[in-house]
Amino acid sequence: MTEEEREEQIEEEREKDIAEIKALEISHKWKAIADKLKEMHEMNAAELLSGLSPESMLVVFRALPKDFAADIFANLEATEQSVILNTATGKEVGALFEELMVDEAVDALEELPANMVSRLLANVSQETRSLINKFLAYPEDSVGSIMTAEVMGLKQQMTVRAAIEQIRRTGSEQEQIYACYVMDASRHLEGAVSLKDIIMAKDDTLIGDIMREDVISITTSRDREEAAELLSKYDLISLPVVDAENRLVGIVTVDDVIDVIEEENTEDALKGAAITPYDKPYLETSVFEIARHRIVWLVLLMFSSIFSGMVITSSQEIFSTIPLLIAFIPMLTNAAGNAGSQSSATIIRSFATHEVEGADWFKVLIKEMFVGIIAGFALALCNFVRLMLQYKNLNVALAVSIAVWITVIIAKVLGCILPFLARAAKADPALMASPIITTIMDTLSLVVYIFATKLILL
Repeated sequence: MTEEEREEQIEEEREKDIAEIKALEISHKWKAIADKLKEMHEMNAAELLSGLSPESMLVVFRALPKDFAADIFANLEATEQSVILNTATGKEVGALFEELMVDEAVDALEELPANMVSRLLANVSQETRSLINKFLAYPEDSVGSIMTAEVMGLKQQMTVRAAIEQIRRTGSEQEQIYACYVMDASRHLEGAVSLKDIIMAKDDTLIGDIMREDVISITTSRDREEAAELLSKYDLISLPVVDAENRLVGIVTVDDVIDVIEEENTEDALKGAAITPYDKPYLETSVFEIARHRIVWLVLLMFSSIFSGMVITSSQEIFSTIPLLIAFIPMLTNAAGNAGSQSSATIIRSFATHEVEGADWFKVLIKEMFVGIIAGFALALCNFVRLMLQYKNLNVALAVSIAVWITVIIAKVLGCILPFLARAAKADPALMASPIITTIMDTLSLVVYIFATKLILL
């Protein structure tokens, strides 16, 4: 079976499941729906549950086993989670939060009003409430805000046999058990050992003898993007999180940082398109809110074009003398904007992947300048040949082609330098993407164009 056929089969099965669930909902067969969902992966079950009406969703949710209901809840969108939390009883919410991993509970609560959070937390145990409040206190973009407190902790003096017994006894309560962390009595991080190493060792071997002491860790206050970078750089499945005194307080797993990476990529893409990022999914964001996030940049970019108009107005003499020159303005500004956007997009992406750092600005500048010289010459040569064939006017062809060459060089240089300047000013380099660089180059390309035409034609 080919990949396409397999995807078609999966889609057909999904549509069949949706139709079956809808039919059961119409018949009010809530238990039958719950039984069907229990046979599925929690992600697929969450998708089907979210397709029910709010009333049906809560009834079916109540019919699910507590542990599976918690798994489904963690995979629901914030709006569906709010429906359940708003309509469930305090006792039900308390039982649900006791089943959830702490980071999952915190993610759900962060989407709710403060007064509702207080009401919901009143129904959980004191221990869980204290832990959740601690997580809620971490800054939104910090490692502490995305970590989970459920950690498989071992002691150096434990034997492998004792460690395996502990893993069997408490493993179901942990986020993951493939990487175990060794702590002392005060929870200071001392080492790490993989489940594979534990299983392969003899029963009477001490954990301290097989653990690694060079553990990569991160503190709660660091930016969550740094956690994603460390997991990627060292190919880790989890990253221990410690406080200022090196006490283990939690772990960050791969699934945690995938969400972070997706969110950051979305934010960069929106900024790169001159859109202020918004928190809600697109379909859940109102028209007025979307417009509000776009209008500021649209107005700014629109008024910045005044400078281009001023340049053209101040040079009416040359355009009235040789009207043909007006025809080449769109081509020139388009080439300049595209050349600058290529450079800025490359550098912004290189920042994100850490291929380029702030100290590399001069090397990047020289490289992009030579790229501009080569690319600009190629565009100028193609343009010169076209103009000579079409208009047979050497001076016009020279003026336009030289303007193209110089403009592309300037665009490449500015396109690579502006992200560095933004980073130096503690701003997001993504702000210097296509709309900004294109608007700047519109004006600069006209200045170069007018200077070249005056130099050659007048």
